[in-house]
Amino acid sequence: MPQIEDVGSFLPQVFWLVITFTALFLIMWKIAVPGIANVLEARQKRISDNLDKATQAKQEADETLSAYEASMAEARSEAQALNAQAAKQCADETEAREAEVADELGRDFAKNEAEIQVAIDAAMSNVRDIAIEVAGDALQRLGGQAADEKILAGTIDRVLKAQG
Repeated sequence: MPQIEDVGSFLPQVFWLVITFTALFLIMWKIAVPGIANVLEARQKRISDNLDKATQAKQEADETLSAYEASMAEARSEAQALNAQAAKQCADETEAREAEVADELGRDFAKNEAEIQVAIDAAMSNVRDIAIEVAGDALQRLGGQAADEKILAGTIDRVLKAQG
């Protein structure tokens, strides 16, 4: 290096080195370092503010979630109560309808039974009359003479009573 060979120029080079170093030191100390420190401080403040906002948002989200869960639990219990009430109402209506149908069928059954008994009585009455008539005709054909209708009626009545 040429500057090291010439010892006479060494002192002015050291002088300018000290002046340049001092100037750069003062510029860094008064201008650059405070600016960098301000940027770092602002950055740290933004990070801290963002963390605080995130913590606050998390708390709000937790509160919203707990309110949502509470309203869902309330809605579930209300729905279950309504479901139970509807099931009970359906069961009551079904029971009432079954009782109504059973009463109606009972009345129909009794009415039909009475009609059947009337038909049986009418048929038995016709059977009695027909039996008296057939027995009279049979006696007349077999015996050649007409039978007394009162005697035939009494005999037919005894036979019918015996048969039930």
